[in-house]
Amino acid sequence: MSGSTKTMGMLTLGALVLTTAYSVALGSSGWLWFAWIVLGLVTLGMAAAKDG
Repeated sequence: MSGSTKTMGMLTLGALVLTTAYSVALGSSGWLWFAWIVLGLVTLGMAAAKDG
């Protein structure tokens, strides 16, 4: 796994923590979760492209 893929993974994990904290504190936001899912898919795509 390259450095950029690891960075994206850590960013995605951090975004998940922040999204969860936001949802607990202020209520769920569909757009926030949608953005996190898109970020996760981009990260998975990067990881798949590097491995392939």
